[in-house]
Amino acid sequence: MKKIEFIVSILICQLAGILGSVFTMSEITNWYSILEKPLWTPASWVFGPVWITLYTLMGVALYLVWQKRNVSNVKKAILVFSFQLVLNALWSIIFFGLHNVFWALVEIIILLGSIIWTMFEFNKIDKRAMYLLLPYLLWVCVATALNYNIWILN
Repeated sequence: MKKIEFIVSILICQLAGILGSVFTMSEITNWYSILEKPLWTPASWVFGPVWITLYTLMGVALYLVWQKRNVSNVKKAILVFSFQLVLNALWSIIFFGLHNVFWALVEIIILLGSIIWTMFEFNKIDKRAMYLLLPYLLWVCVATALNYNIWILN
């Protein structure tokens, strides 16, 4: 049963990435390519491998928390995690699907707060789960700075 829960945890996170990628695949070569971007913008090929890795780490973190389901704060932690995962997918819809850089910036700032909140809740249950989210937090900080700079430049 634990193997199935592990796989499900990772698949849930990867599915959020797949949902977001539906909006980026056709747009990445069209609308996004004509935007002014800062010089430090990562190459487009970097985003896929980074996000696959981050969604996997998020899935492992979710699994670690899910395994402690008898602890009182687990339901709240998973609810907060789910909230940030929805926000994660929503950012791609706003930025790439709606081409709204400003509202994507507003949304990603809320996402940052929800990631920190998730890390706080996960830390109460399993410190390893919290640490697994640290690369995600750092990458979203970079994405927030990139989003801000694209908004300013365009």
